[in-house]
Amino acid sequence: MKKKILSILMAAAMLLSVCALTACGSQEEPAPAEEGTETTEPAEAGEFTTVTEGVLTMSTNAAFPPYEMTNDAGEFEGIDVEIAQAIAEKLGLELQVDDMDFDAALMAAQNGKSDMVMAGVTVNEERLAVMDFSDSYATGVQVIIVKEGSDVTLDNLGDQMIGVQRGTTGEIYCTDDYGSEHVTSYDNGITAVQALQNGQVDCVVIDKAPAQAFVEANTGLTILDTEYVTENYAIGFAKGNTALVEAVNAALAELTEDGTIQTILDKYISAE
Repeated sequence: MKKKILSILMAAAMLLSVCALTACGSQEEPAPAEEGTETTEPAEAGEFTTVTEGVLTMSTNAAFPPYEMTNDAGEFEGIDVEIAQAIAEKLGLELQVDDMDFDAALMAAQNGKSDMVMAGVTVNEERLAVMDFSDSYATGVQVIIVKEGSDVTLDNLGDQMIGVQRGTTGEIYCTDDYGSEHVTSYDNGITAVQALQNGQVDCVVIDKAPAQAFVEANTGLTILDTEYVTENYAIGFAKGNTALVEAVNAALAELTEDGTIQTILDKYISAE
């Protein structure tokens, strides 16, 4: 009887030893990849956060056609809106557009009230001091709107009363070049153009694309042939929001590479 028990114990011990060596009861480890085949690790997404989880909030001034405006149904549309929508989709987020004055749109992004600002925003030293920016996605040109038959030229611009949109680089450039006494600022481009029509200012300095839209919609206005200044548009973020900037830049790169950005630009701006 003792010999039988001893035999059983020795058999059990041998079974345990085999299990220890062969990982009995555990899942089989994947076989190593054959030579010449690639194993792809999932790309690590940047750990960015947004103001509202699952939502990309864009502050803008929707009175700047063709970059941002509202249609007859009150819906937001335009170059910036469509690019922002494409970026949101790349990031797996829903886009929310918050419309406000241009200055307020900049401050919303700067203070983290929105995730980003897109409103035909150009990068300059003053803004770089308080905000971070994406790579440029479009080029803007500042032009001068005048009444047909006007004697206003680029050479005598400093003798005129210039209408601009508050907070824009047009306001900054004109104030720096000609002094604040020659500049009247308005909440948006539409109001500035109305002031020109009413004789309150002699001209309006604003980006070329919206200028063309304003001239087309208002008889008796024209754009001077001479361009005032050329600049690049970018997306603004709160200072130090590096993870979101990097994620948006990656999305912009993909959208540029696959032609989406150019398709959107061509949709709203005719080739000249």
